[in-house]
Amino acid sequence: MSPQRQRDAIDLPRRRWILTFGATALAGASGTVPRLATALASPEDQPNAALPPGLFYPSREHLSNAFGDAGDIHTIPPGSETEYVRPISGPFRPQFFSDGEFKVMARVVGILLGNVDARALTQAVGWLDLYLHSAAVAREAALNLDPLHRALAIAYQGETVVRELETATPDRAVRSGIAALERLSVEQCGHGFLSIDPSQATKLVSAISEEKPESPLRRLYDVTRTEAVRGYYTSADGLKELDYKGNRYYAVCPGCARK
Repeated sequence: MSPQRQRDAIDLPRRRWILTFGATALAGASGTVPRLATALASPEDQPNAALPPGLFYPSREHLSNAFGDAGDIHTIPPGSETEYVRPISGPFRPQFFSDGEFKVMARVVGILLGNVDARALTQAVGWLDLYLHSAAVAREAALNLDPLHRALAIAYQGETVVRELETATPDRAVRSGIAALERLSVEQCGHGFLSIDPSQATKLVSAISEEKPESPLRRLYDVTRTEAVRGYYTSADGLKELDYKGNRYYAVCPGCARK
């Protein structure tokens, strides 16, 4: 095969994919599927147009959902491969914490974040619960990386980050820290953490921040503070407080009248 024909053979799937994407985007915007998009997206019509690993044909359902104007909440396309965050219809159910532990952590996080909306507080503690619930799985996955993937991760992120993923036990630290906090509260205030008054609770949280780094109380404080801040400032209220402008798109072109 001549060099020119080789280049044409390589470029054909690429051009076909671009055409498919463009036609599919139009289909998503208009709600119709042009014949070109249907023909190009049909597997039987493109037996030799396999894409390289990691590239996939665009989904009309995904693009239609993105281009559609549904306000702040978009309809989740049936059978979508994308994992959308779904609104919680009932009360939050922790996956890592027990109900008692969740209440303790909600009070600790509330002290750390200050005066925040109850919904944002629940979201921040919910993030902490999800982070800790996923910690063991993340640790196991890191320990079982293919050696080549691990070498790539070290080259990209640095060995310290990779080793942290392999050895960090925030789930164990927080659980033992909650028990230590309860004991400290009884020793110093005569009651469990949920039963003491707000000023006493604030003093206790301030005190554990000054413990030695290796102590269960200090580890509880460090993990909770880091993830509480992360959870809050990625919530709707936190992003609004930051006046964050990312993660937005125009469903319609600004200034263009819709027909």
